[in-house]
Parts: sequence; C-alpha cells; structure tokens
Amino acid sequence: MHQLFSQVLGQRDLSRAGDLFSLEDADIEDCLSQALDQIKAISCSPDYLTNDNDQAVVEICITRITTAIRETGSIERHSTALVGLWESCLEHNLTPQGENTEDTPHAKIASDITSCILQNYSCPSVMVLAVPVAVRFLQRGNRELSRNMSSYLSLAAIAKADLLAEHTEAITVSVLGGNHMLLRVLPSVYPKQPDTIHHHLGNLTAMMPQLESTEQQHLIRLIQMVAEQHPLMLSPQVPTLVGYLGNQSLTEALLGALVDVSQASPSSLVSFLPALRILGQQFPAFLAHVAKIHGAVGIISETHAHSSLVYLVSLLGGMEHSFHHTLLLEIRALTDRYPSLLGGCGKDIYRMSNSFTAIARLLGRRLEKSTAHLNTPYRAYAGQESSAPEQQLQVKIQAFEEKLGDTVEDEEEEAAGEDSPAPQRRYSLSQTVREERREMRFNRSKSLALHAVRSRSINSDEGEDGEGVELSTDSAFSNTLPNQHSENHEVSPAERKLTDGSLVEKDGQKGERTEADRLFIHLRDNMEMIGEFCKVMVQQIPVPEQCVIEDSSRGCVAKLSFSCPLKGHYCLYAKSCFNLTSRQPHLWIHIMLLHLQSKSSVPLSTRDECVQKLGSLWEKTQLKGAHSFSMAMTQQTTPHKKDLDNLQIQLEEVRFFDLFGYSEEEGGWLCFMCNNPEKATVVNQEGQPLIEGKLKEKQVRWKFIKRWKTRYFTLAGNQLLFRRGKSKDELDDIPIELSKVQSVKVVAKKRRDRGLPRAFEIFTDSKTYVLKAQDEKHAEEWLQCINVAVAQAKERENRETTTYL
Repeated sequence: MHQLFSQVLGQRDLSRAGDLFSLEDADIEDCLSQALDQIKAISCSPDYLTNDNDQAVVEICITRITTAIRETGSIERHSTALVGLWESCLEHNLTPQGENTEDTPHAKIASDITSCILQNYSCPSVMVLAVPVAVRFLQRGNRELSRNMSSYLSLAAIAKADLLAEHTEAITVSVLGGNHMLLRVLPSVYPKQPDTIHHHLGNLTAMMPQLESTEQQHLIRLIQMVAEQHPLMLSPQVPTLVGYLGNQSLTEALLGALVDVSQASPSSLVSFLPALRILGQQFPAFLAHVAKIHGAVGIISETHAHSSLVYLVSLLGGMEHSFHHTLLLEIRALTDRYPSLLGGCGKDIYRMSNSFTAIARLLGRRLEKSTAHLNTPYRAYAGQESSAPEQQLQVKIQAFEEKLGDTVEDEEEEAAGEDSPAPQRRYSLSQTVREERREMRFNRSKSLALHAVRSRSINSDEGEDGEGVELSTDSAFSNTLPNQHSENHEVSPAERKLTDGSLVEKDGQKGERTEADRLFIHLRDNMEMIGEFCKVMVQQIPVPEQCVIEDSSRGCVAKLSFSCPLKGHYCLYAKSCFNLTSRQPHLWIHIMLLHLQSKSSVPLSTRDECVQKLGSLWEKTQLKGAHSFSMAMTQQTTPHKKDLDNLQIQLEEVRFFDLFGYSEEEGGWLCFMCNNPEKATVVNQEGQPLIEGKLKEKQVRWKFIKRWKTRYFTLAGNQLLFRRGKSKDELDDIPIELSKVQSVKVVAKKRRDRGLPRAFEIFTDSKTYVLKAQDEKHAEEWLQCINVAVAQAKERENRETTTYL
C-alpha cells in the first residue's frame, strides 16, 4: 500500500487525507484493493458510528479511490474489494432514525460506491458480483439507496438481463411495494421467469392508475408480452384491463393485448362487447382492434357469430379503406365457420363486387332475410336501437329508409343491364367509382333526412316558429329526394316537411349542416346546468386568457397563458403572462367553451367567431377519423370530476397557486400582489430579506445520488444569496439572479411517497440548484416566496424594457 494511504488509514490522520488528491492515479492504482479492505475494517469497528474523525477519513479515501478507479479504468481489477465493502454496509443500519434525516455513515459509503459501480453497468464481470448485492439493498428501508439500486438494475437489465432473472421475485415484490422505477426491468426478465410474474399479474395490472405515463408504458409492454406468449394468463385480468380503456395513450396497446387474449379465450370478452363498440365509436382509429375481438368472440356459437357479423358488416360500408381488408378477413372467417348465416351464398356475394359499400349492403340484406327468426334486425346492431317512447318515430324512419333503399336498388338493377353475366361478373373501375359516389350520396341524404325527422319530432311541442336556429336540408338532398318517391307511395307529413323547403331559418338563410347545429341544440338544452357548473368550476380552475396548440415529440400540447385582470401598481403579471404547457388540450378547450357559454345569455352556435376559434384549435389536435369539434363537445355536458382533479394537480405541480388566488370580490383569479396589497410594502422593501434561513443543497452531480450540504440562504431584492457555510457571516457564493430563473419545480404530490417532499429545483440559464428545506411547511413557504420574487423580478424587467422602448 502506498505510504500516504497507510498513514491516513492506519493512523486515521485526517490532516493528511487531503494530500491523497495530490498523488497521481497511476501511483496508487496497485494498492486500491488493499485500501478498500482496510476501509471495510474501519467501518465495521464498534465505535465507527460515533467517531466523526474516522467517518471523515473514510469518506475522503473512498472519494479518492473511486476517482482513481474511474481514471485508470481498473474497475474489473478492484471490483471484488469494492463490492465487498459495498456488501458490508448491509450489516449495518441504513435507515435514518428519529428526526435526523441525514444519511447514516454506512448509507453514505453505499451511496459513494453505487456511483462508481453505476458508471460500469455494462461490464459483465462487475455485474456478476454487483447485481445480487444491489437487489438486497431494495428492501433495507432507505428510499434513496433503493432508488439508486433501481437505477443500476434498470441499466443492468439493458446490458445483461440474464443476471436479474433469478432475482425476479424480489424485484416484483419491490415494485408492488411502491418502487415503480423497477417496472422497466420486468419485461426484460419475463422470458426467463414467466411463472413468477404470472403469480403477481393481478396485483401488477391493478397498479395502473397509480403510475406515471412512462411507468404505465413499461407495464403495458409487460402485458403485451404476456398476451403474446401466454394469453390465457391474462384472461382473469380482462375486466381490469377493459376498465382502463378510454385513456387514448393506453387504449391501443391494451386493445392489442385483448386481441391476443380473445384468440385464446374468446369467452372472457363476451360480456365486454357492448363497451368495446362504444369505445370504437369514440375512437375510430381503434375500430380495427375492436373488429378483431368481435371476430374472435364470434366463433363461440352461431348466436355470437350472428351478433358479431352484423356489427362488422355495419362497419364495412363506412370505414376508411385501410380497415376494409381486416374487416373482410373477420367477416369471411365467421361466414366460413357458420355458412348458414348467409344461406350458403357468402362466396358468391364476395365475387359479385369489389366495392366494399356494395358488399356491405348485400351482406346486410342477406343477414336480414336469412336470420329474421332471430329477431335481431340489422339496423339494431348498427346503433339505431329505438327506446319505447320513440317507437312511433322509429316506424317513420324505417319506412323512409325502405323508400330510399328501394330507389337505390332499382338504380342498381338498371345499371347492371339485362345482358350482364351472372354473379361472377366484376364491376369495372368506372362502375365502381359510380357505385361509391351513389352510396355516399345515399348515406349522406339518408342521415340528413333522418336527423331532420328526429329533430322535428322532438321539437314539435315548440311549434314551427319556435325560437333558435332550425335545421335545413342540404341542396343535394333537396334536389334528389323528390325523385326518390314513387307516385304510388303516400308521403307522410314529416317527410313532406323535408321536401317543401320549409326547414330554413327566420332570416331566409339556409342553416348549418346537421352536425354543426348539434352544438347549438346541445348548449341550448343544457344552459342552466352549464351555468351552475361554471360557478363552481371557475373558483377551482382558472380559465386561460390565450391558448395555442403545438406539436411535441409526445403529441399535441396546449400552450396556455394566464394574466392578472386587475393589473395593480405592484401586479406580478401586468405586462406579462404565466405560461403553462398541458398535455390535455381537449379538456382545456371544453372548459373554455363552457366558460364562454356561461357568460352568454343565449346559446352559442358554430357560427359565432369565438366558437370557430375554439373549433380551429380542436381540429389541430385531431387525428384522421377522430370526432369533429361539434360532436366531441356534445358527448358530455361537463367534464368529469376526475379530469378536473387532474388539472388541479398539474397547476399545483407548476406552482400556479403560489402566484394566483381566486378573489370572490373581483370574481376572478388575481396575482399574489393584487390579492394581498397589504404585503406589497414588505415584499418591496429595499434591503430587507423576504425570507432567510438554512437549506440543504445537493452536492453530487450524479442525478441518482443524493448528498446534501447545509447552506444559509437569503431572498432579498432581485437575488437569492447563499453562503458556503451554515451562518450569515460565511463568505458569499455567486448569487442567483431571479430574473434569470426559468422555473422552480417541486416533487409532485402524487409522487411524494417515492420522492423528497421537502426538495425543490431552481432552473437558471446555466445551472440547476437542488435544495431541501427542514420540513414540508418550510418548503412550501420558500417556494411561494421564491415564485413571487421571480415573477416580480421578471415583471420589473419587462416594465423597464417597455418604458425604454
């Protein structure tokens, strides 16, 4: 061993410990293992916990040794001694006791060694020694060490997953205990230890609501692997998984897993088919998955096959071209298995046309004829069920459909011609195009007419001259409809209203399309409910002053701006705004629409400029095939309480409520200064600190290692001053200019059981400061003062710039 190492460790000579850093790394490389063994002996001595001198010597020596190992690349040579010292820490207490929140001496040793080992996570020989020890640290009650070990095991899973397989049980138990970071390890070890994870699968799937989005993705990846390799193991979890559908970020992956389960255990999804149909209506992009599940469930019995077949046929005529192949495969599989569903003529129908809409129409008619005894008419499965109060209206609609249908059928027979060969004939390209166009006109005309019939029947009690916007038919519909009634048919009064041009607005202008007018009708019918909702909502959730939709790597986001309406003398946001980026643009747009409606004495419509602006924002967030603005805004009258709670959590995370508060007197959200004018003198007093006291600053640059140093901080004027020591009289470091602070963040409440509730970060242009207060109360006080001071400094700078210009 080097002479200086012998003196420092042998005599516990703290005065010479600093000289170790003057030695060249190559000069001490040979003796590092011996030094580690001697440190192990010192740390295991009975008086080590009470001997501050020995602890300081050990800490300095470990820092010097790990630095030399890193610089010389000799981790493999000294890994045995390094892991031996690391493992010896497990024999001692690692959890802070009582009110003392500092790491115990042995926890500090373990943290320093972890940082060295983490840098070499891709070295197999080191991992063989380190992984079994790292797993044992997970259950020792020290959150920071457990977090550090989770980081190491996650990296090890990438480089050498086989080493973790035998520890799958311990890792899974740690995950269930709240160490969600290790979820990323489970997909890597699953192929080696599937039975262990199968045993805990129920508890793992039940964790989904507690997880962050990234953690959910790791769990979903595990669920997908189980579905692909052992789908029957997921059958008991189907009710739980279906319950998570509707969250668009999870739905596609979960539906993919349910498709695999449906292939292996179709009976487990029978009772969930209605819910899946509703999901398909809400998210058309997922209809291909829903169709596959329907096809798989249909093989159970002929009754289920009929139900699934009717649903799949109803999709075929109106879906995008990319889904047609999938739908036809499922339909063909069902009809091949149960030929009686189509009377044995399924193959002939497929040969008759290469037009998907034509096939859909022929299949639908054949189903109605061949399965009438099952009392399951086609239109019921197409989502046009009629409740008891609407039976009379439904009869009118069905008669209207039949008249339109007969007309189109006659046109097809005329187009076919008498000399056309039998069923083997295929349509030419031009005929196919004409067929598609005729089908589009037919569907469009029928839907407009049916909606007009429904609307007229519902509003008949109000009279023809009732207030509000009335529906009018499309010009194409009004031109074609009279020609579609034969002279022998008697036209009902409701149908006559559709053709005589009476469905126009009072001013003589033609109305909006049915879908556009839907928003006006919805807001008109729910004005009172919306008003009551907004009275409560605006006191909990602020309404943005401005909203911009932008694309990000993870999808569309809403850039929201909030300002203070009072704009007093000391206002924090008189000339600037508080900005927030949200990944829930749909919810914010819905809230803004409801707020606009609550301020209006008459129902809004899609022709209003403010609504059109919201509609244009909505369109920027939509995928192809998704719901239109009018349809989406009428699906539910007000947002769910859970959605509003999530918005409040997001506002808390960005510390919005530090800077704004709701004023009942003003009826809006005012900034801290305008809400508390009596505090303006205190906050703006020159030379007087707004707050001061001790905070702990994180010293180690590695994100996964937590080492803290106590400093004395003073928040005054435009600066946050801090001393290198614990008192006011110590030498100052460079102050933090508040106008340069970009943001202040704290661990979110929903993660506080896994993080540091007293810790927060200050981000500047060039550096990030991680600070920790004495307790949560002091942390909240510091955060509010810092946020107010930062906002004030930026507003002052903004005013000076404006004045100069």
